Amino acid sequence: MKIQEIENEIVEEFEIFEDDWMQKYEHIIELGKSLPLLTEDLKTDDKLIKGCQSRVWLHANFNNGIMSFMADSDAIITKGLVALIVRVFNNQSPHDIMAAQLNFINKIGLTEHLTPTRANGLLSMVQTMKELASRV
Repeated sequence: MKIQEIENEIVEEFEIFEDDWMQKYEHIIELGKSLPLLTEDLKTDDKLIKGCQSRVWLHANFNNGIMSFMADSDAIITKGLVALIVRVFNNQSPHDIMAAQLNFINKIGLTEHLTPTRANGLLSMVQTMKELASRV
């Protein structure tokens, strides 16, 4: 599935909740719970995303022209946010990852409803994944 299609799917998912941010946060938390657990050997300092207030570990692989990501966090909302970004960027080409605009972030209202520290963390997650994609 292409990045834009995944973004559209996420926007549709969040439209169900209309403007109920408690339900949106609950959905984000559930998305975080759906992430496969990272094994302890992948939770190393070199895999920590810098710029996040919470600890967020990101593991990336590049195989056959496709990037795959695994992530985890010690904070439940942050884990849900990284789950969203992993969902969009997982199994995509580095070129598509670097070109992605990620309009869904604004469309579902994350920009205006996240605290400044969480918003900065989300930006750091996106930047780190794009940077990893640019290296391959």
